[in-house]
Amino acid sequence: MDDILLHHGRNIEGSSAGSTHLKRDATVYFVRTELTQILNIYGRLVAAGEWRDYAIDHMKEQAVFSVFRRTSDVPHYRIIKEPGLANMQGAWRIVGANGQILKRGKELKALLRYFDRHLLKAVT
Repeated sequence: MDDILLHHGRNIEGSSAGSTHLKRDATVYFVRTELTQILNIYGRLVAAGEWRDYAIDHMKEQAVFSVFRRTSDVPHYRIIKEPGLANMQGAWRIVGANGQILKRGKELKALLRYFDRHLLKAVT
């Protein structure tokens, strides 16, 4: 959890007890390992002809990776990182085009398995 939140190049704040506390109003960013995992899935689905474009937004309390089927469309999927929810529902979620939460999770790798069925469908 040490690399969940970066704020102007600094990591999350640590306390003397060894636990970490997130700044409530801090901007959330994807760290390199997270972005690599997301871009790997993105690249595979682009190659399969399913996805076409993406956008990354870093905001207060959450970072969003939006996936588009066409450039002018609304996002088909949004992969959202919200560290403030890590102890409740999990810091990660996938949201569909209509705003419905399709999957939640504490681990990004497990969450991204949601797209495996899209890859299987695109190959067959």
